[in-house]
Amino acid sequence: MNFQNRTILITGASRGIGKAMALRFAAEGANIVVAAKSVEENAKLGGTIYSAAQEIEAAGGRALAVQVDIRNEEHIIAAVKQAAETFGGIDILINNASAIQLTNTEQTESKRFDLMHDINVRGTFLVTRHCIPHLKKGTNPHILTLSPPVNLQTKWLAPHVAYTISKYNMSMMALGWAEELKQYNIASNALWPRTTIDTAAVRNLLGGEMLANMSRTPAILADAAYAIISKTDLTYTGNTFIDEDVLQKEGIGNFDAYAVKPGSQLYPDLFI
Repeated sequence: MNFQNRTILITGASRGIGKAMALRFAAEGANIVVAAKSVEENAKLGGTIYSAAQEIEAAGGRALAVQVDIRNEEHIIAAVKQAAETFGGIDILINNASAIQLTNTEQTESKRFDLMHDINVRGTFLVTRHCIPHLKKGTNPHILTLSPPVNLQTKWLAPHVAYTISKYNMSMMALGWAEELKQYNIASNALWPRTTIDTAAVRNLLGGEMLANMSRTPAILADAAYAIISKTDLTYTGNTFIDEDVLQKEGIGNFDAYAVKPGSQLYPDLFI
């Protein structure tokens, strides 16, 4: 599928997985809407919507940097409107923005519970809601949501129930949209990594450099997203994909190139 002049709105695209996806599609000539909060660089996180936009244009795409806090519906409405006016529509939505806190019930304060649900659930729902009118008119429209298969083994619920249910809600929305929107030829899928991915969250919140060295780069998810969104005529819709499985279907069997530290033992991601 040709991505030249197709428009992709990516939440949380100023860094990490979202930016990797943006650069992958930019290399194919896509228009990328960088919808994220960061306008000033945080030393621990790195990147802003403006630095990401510069990288996207250097990679061969066109970029629109829009400051968006997806907890704020007015921000979402304005960003979607600006994207459609700038590029003539929206063809693809990637719901990447997410908040994480791996604490048990007693240790999860109400403000952290609310943050995860405001971003992961409500924010994802509202961004999608406001993009749908444009996706209906898009070329080979897709929604891709970064969330896991719904695995009801209690080992995934007990340690961090608040985070787990927020991510499962994202996956259930992705599956629901596949059925709801198939009449408009809009595909909807979820995507999740087999291993941990070297992101700011992994380095700052989960395991530091040790875990980062047992992880893969965001490029594996970017390549998997490209493979999914390249499919036409609802070939891929209603799935909760794992990155390795997607790439194996594309004939890729060796994933060594994606390792942060080639040859190291890789750490399985949550929910796998």
